[in-house]
Amino acid sequence: MANSMARSFLQVAATEEVASPLRVVQIEGLVILKIIKHCKEFSPALVTGQLLGLDVGSVLEVTNCFPFPIREEDEEIEADGANYQLEMMRCLREVNVDNNTVGWYQSTILGSYQTVELIETFMNYQENIRRCVCIIYDPSRSNQGVLALKALKLSDSFMELYRPNNFTGEKLREKNLSWVDIFEEIPIKVSNSALISAFMTELESDTPVTQCDYDRLQLSTKPYMERNVEFLIECMDDLSMEQQKFQFYYRSLSRQQAQQQAWLQKRRTENMARKAAGEEALPEEDPSNPIFKPIPEPSRLESFLVTNQIANYCNQINGVAGQNFNRLYLMKSLHDN
Repeated sequence: MANSMARSFLQVAATEEVASPLRVVQIEGLVILKIIKHCKEFSPALVTGQLLGLDVGSVLEVTNCFPFPIREEDEEIEADGANYQLEMMRCLREVNVDNNTVGWYQSTILGSYQTVELIETFMNYQENIRRCVCIIYDPSRSNQGVLALKALKLSDSFMELYRPNNFTGEKLREKNLSWVDIFEEIPIKVSNSALISAFMTELESDTPVTQCDYDRLQLSTKPYMERNVEFLIECMDDLSMEQQKFQFYYRSLSRQQAQQQAWLQKRRTENMARKAAGEEALPEEDPSNPIFKPIPEPSRLESFLVTNQIANYCNQINGVAGQNFNRLYLMKSLHDN
C-alpha cells in the first residue's frame, strides 16, 4: 500500500514537471469590469493591480483582482507595496476568496507597454510563480469601440537569454530569436456564472442597438491617429539611435582589428630579426595591450523592444484607417440613398 502511494506521488510529481503549456486565460466578467473601472478612473495616469485565481492545467483562471494604490515619490514604495499586497491577500483569505497570485494587470496608452520595466516585472514574478500573465488594458483604444484587453507572457526562449543578459547577435542567431518572439499573447475567455448570465439577460434592452454600436460609427478619429503617428515617430528616432550604437560598435571593431593586424605584422618582423640574431622570439599576442581587449557588443534588447513597439503602432494605425474607410463608404452610401 505504501509503495503504491509512493508511486502515485512520484507520478504526480512527474506530471507536474511536464505541465501542459498555457492555452487560455479565463477571466470572470466582474474582474474585467474592475480592471476597466480602475484604469478609466485614473486615465491618462498608468495604474496596476494584482490578479488572483487558480492555475488549472492549460487554463489560467482569474477570479478576482484588487488595485495597487498610487503612491507619492517620497514614500517607501517597495516596502509599502509588499505590505499592502500581503494585507489584502490576508483579508481575502479570511472571507474565503481566492488569494493565489496569478499575475497582474496594468493600463497603457496607445499600446506603449513593451518596455524593459515590464520584462523585469515578469522575471520577478517568475521567481515564485512559474506561469503568470499580465493583462494589458488600453482605455484610449477602447474609446474607439473595441475592448482593448490582452493577456501576455514572456516566451521561454526569451527568458533563457534574458537571465544571463546575453543579447548578442551570435546568441540570438543560435536561439533563432527575433523581435516577434519576446511576448506571447494568450487568448482570453470571459466566463460568467449562470446567475450573472441570467441577470444580464434580464437587463438587456428591447432595442438591438446599444451606445457602443453608435460609438463605432464616429467619424472623428483624428486625435487618436495623430497620437499614434507621434508615438511612431518617437520610436523611429529611438530605433535610429540604437542603430547608431551598433554602427559605432562595428566601426570600433574594424578599427581594433586593423590595429591588431598592424601590431602582429610589426611583432613578426621583430621576431624575424631576433631569430636572425639568435635571440628568443617574443609572443605574438600581448594580453596587456589595450588593442587585444575585446570590445563589448551592445545589447539588442532595446532595439527589439522598439521594433516591437513600432509594429504595434503600425498595426493600430492600419486597423483604425481601415475602419475609417468603411465608415466613410457607409456614410457615402447613406447620403446617396
